[in-house]
Amino acid sequence: MSYVLMTDSSADLPWSYYKEHDIPVIPMQVTMDEDVYTDNGSMDSKTFYQKMRDGVVFKTSQYSEFQYTEFFEKVLSEGRDILYLGLTAGLSGSHESACRVRDQMREKYPGNTVCVPQTSAVSLGLGLMLDEAVRRRDAGMGFEELCAWAEAEKLTFHHRFTVDDLMFLFRGGRVSRASALMGTALGIKPRLHVDVDGKLVNHGKIRGRKASLLGLVEEMEQLSDRREHDMITICHGDCIEDAQFVLDEVKKRFTVKNAIINPLAAAIGTHVGPGCMALFFIGKQRTE
Repeated sequence: MSYVLMTDSSADLPWSYYKEHDIPVIPMQVTMDEDVYTDNGSMDSKTFYQKMRDGVVFKTSQYSEFQYTEFFEKVLSEGRDILYLGLTAGLSGSHESACRVRDQMREKYPGNTVCVPQTSAVSLGLGLMLDEAVRRRDAGMGFEELCAWAEAEKLTFHHRFTVDDLMFLFRGGRVSRASALMGTALGIKPRLHVDVDGKLVNHGKIRGRKASLLGLVEEMEQLSDRREHDMITICHGDCIEDAQFVLDEVKKRFTVKNAIINPLAAAIGTHVGPGCMALFFIGKQRTE
């Protein structure tokens, strides 16, 4: 192809997927206590979440301009364009960095284009968008048309989250300590989604783990505009049985041809903790 699809490790797809579909991935740097490691699948997800349960504090940093320069320039020097589907600007300054490097590359490689849409997507919501883009690329869609598709359809990708332990949201500044302690004592689970600006926002609460999982599926019923889905994606914070439960419940209500279940990696997992569950699907245009 005359262009390359590119993403970053916040897309949470299996690393085998990127290799199979020839997608370069920019990895996030993660700090664990004083150690820094690259979020490229080198740390087993169970180890990652067990360390969080044991009190290890992880911190993430935005993707650097150096990384964007390195990845973009390799492709551009081959004479190919780039469609970079990356982490939402609503959760990181990485998008702004990518845009600055895009502008620098425009001067150095005036015959080629780097397209950097603000995806308003994260985790396997971004992964689902990428998978849809791969299908279109492989069907022969051209670069400009695919860039236009990504911009026009980005708000049809829905992200619905719940977490099991509110203290991780407290550490990330999403809820107050008092709310986290009270909610934990009462078994309250927040209902979260990614809004039109790509920010993770709380839009309600529900009592009990099972009810919170079923709530994800009920929201899909409200927001979906179809009864048949070619692909849905589910991410989890080391709770594969709950992920399978959610998939089974979705299949009771919809025809699902394909599904990807994968652990949340460091980009989001660090901030929501073990027990997080997220369901992603294509539906009506997001309005909030």
